[in-house]
Amino acid sequence: MSISKKMNEFAQSSSWIRKMFEEGARMKAEFGAENVFDFSLGNPDLSPPPEFQKTLVDLAQKDIPGSHAYMPNGGYPFVREAVAARISKEQGVTLSADEMLMTCGAAGGLNVTLKALLDPGDEVIILTPFFVEYKFYIDNHGGVSKVVSTDDSFDLDLGAIEAAINEKTKAIIINSPNNPTGQIYSRESLAELGKVLTTASQKNNSTIFLIADEPYRKIVFDNNDVPSIMQAYSNSIVVSSYSKDLSLPGERIGYIALHPEIDEKLPLTGALTLANRILGFVNAPALMQRVVAELQGASVDNSIYTRRREIFCRILADAGYEFMPPKGAFYVFPKSPIADDVEFVSRLKDQKILAVPGRGFGAPGYFRLAFCVDDSVIERSAEGFRKAMENIKA
Repeated sequence: MSISKKMNEFAQSSSWIRKMFEEGARMKAEFGAENVFDFSLGNPDLSPPPEFQKTLVDLAQKDIPGSHAYMPNGGYPFVREAVAARISKEQGVTLSADEMLMTCGAAGGLNVTLKALLDPGDEVIILTPFFVEYKFYIDNHGGVSKVVSTDDSFDLDLGAIEAAINEKTKAIIINSPNNPTGQIYSRESLAELGKVLTTASQKNNSTIFLIADEPYRKIVFDNNDVPSIMQAYSNSIVVSSYSKDLSLPGERIGYIALHPEIDEKLPLTGALTLANRILGFVNAPALMQRVVAELQGASVDNSIYTRRREIFCRILADAGYEFMPPKGAFYVFPKSPIADDVEFVSRLKDQKILAVPGRGFGAPGYFRLAFCVDDSVIERSAEGFRKAMENIKA
């Protein structure tokens, strides 16, 4: 075989999200796009805020020497300063440009972070349900994924996390607001997690890092807010992007933010900067860095996602599905009415509804629906959801 055995195994078990997205493309070609209800991919459909287009055009028209040249691998200093000022307000901790690194999206930021932290065999705790590519990112850098369940409401199970920690534990990744559940971890639970990690780090005489993947931070509902992990734990790292709050997933622009009191900050900053270069990212896109520097207060119109959430929750509730209304992000994660979530997703597909089985996120028995689609797609799916449930009960 020409490709590596590992990549062949990964291909066989790769993302259910992409599989369903590709199935959607096939079905749309066969039945017509207007007859297929595709909730498979978390690809924001909202246009970026108006100020993005104006800023982009203004900057592109400026003939500044060197504006498309290499810059420091960590990003332009003035961009890192602008982002640090906003993160300082969000986290309640004062950061400077020295604690920031601009990256090729949050995925690039996570890979850079794990490259900088992991030795072969180091363990990284991930919490179910989790974004499936976390496992691949950890493996990329010689690490081992340690999967730990959340509780019945998809909140942190501190006892389970504590029990999973050992002398090989190097980090834990949390994602709040969460993909796929929409759960937001509370300030109290994060404070308790900080205590657990502090105690375990002292016991094992080795720092355990808390990595927060936060691309959905600004997409929240019902006046919820996303608590600061930096106030909960000093050895914390925030990784995020502008893919969701500015609807720029294809521009691949994100960042890493380090707690200013993180252990061994200088060598860690150096390792992150080197990792950014040698992983092949080299630096975050120059034009997008300059654009986002001027858009730190901007965001898409969250009321649109709020409206879609309400429509979807009403449709699912009326059809008899069991689910927790999401507090943030743009996903609903209902319980499958039969034990086999893959089988039920197949039943939905019979109704031309595309969902992602929960086992794709390490949580069999559920399925994920992304509501970053037009309102009409959600509304017209109601009959299909109802029929799928009725066919199960028949």
